[in-house]
Amino acid sequence: MSTPLQTALEGVLDDLDGTPTPNASGSLDPAAVLVVLQDLHGASADPRAWPQLQVVLTRRRAELRRHAGEISCPGGRWEAGDGSLYDTAVREAEEEIGLPRRRVIAVGALGVVLTFVTNYAVYPFVALAASEATGTAADASKADDASQRWQVSADEVDAVIELSLQSLRDSRTRTRIERHGASFETDTFTVGEHVIWGATYRILDDLLGRLEHIAG
Repeated sequence: MSTPLQTALEGVLDDLDGTPTPNASGSLDPAAVLVVLQDLHGASADPRAWPQLQVVLTRRRAELRRHAGEISCPGGRWEAGDGSLYDTAVREAEEEIGLPRRRVIAVGALGVVLTFVTNYAVYPFVALAASEATGTAADASKADDASQRWQVSADEVDAVIELSLQSLRDSRTRTRIERHGASFETDTFTVGEHVIWGATYRILDDLLGRLEHIAG
């Protein structure tokens, strides 16, 4: 049975079934990410409390060839063995942070994001992470111990970062970024030492914009 929060989220997100079939022969490589949300403080009882939700992000290892050291949602390239782009997102979330499919409560999709520098068409999917014990939102008593919830891929992920949607909403700014010898100013979410920009910024900004329509 859907919670009030799940119903509200589904009302502002795109339908999962509306995602196109991957086309590996296109000009951009298809990829997918899972925007994992946790309800650690009882937001499921009141959809207006969505700012309390936490989003689960990863900091990519500095040695990776693409997007090294950046903060992102769990995800990666579509593979021929994946049944759909949503399956890609779920598979990658399990590989990167140890989130098994049985704990994923799919709620909808966001708009595709294009990354022309790295040649990806990224399809974001939003999901709630269910507790193993209850099948509902994660237990707030474990909020300060991420190691009990996530099994991090040492090959890809340097750290798991959990940020509230409220902290993201309050942290929009413009930041000067240094990448590959170039310096540029861009929109970011800057929460403490965590700077989120690029495709991940656009994905989360899309989510926050939609959630603003959940009225009391």
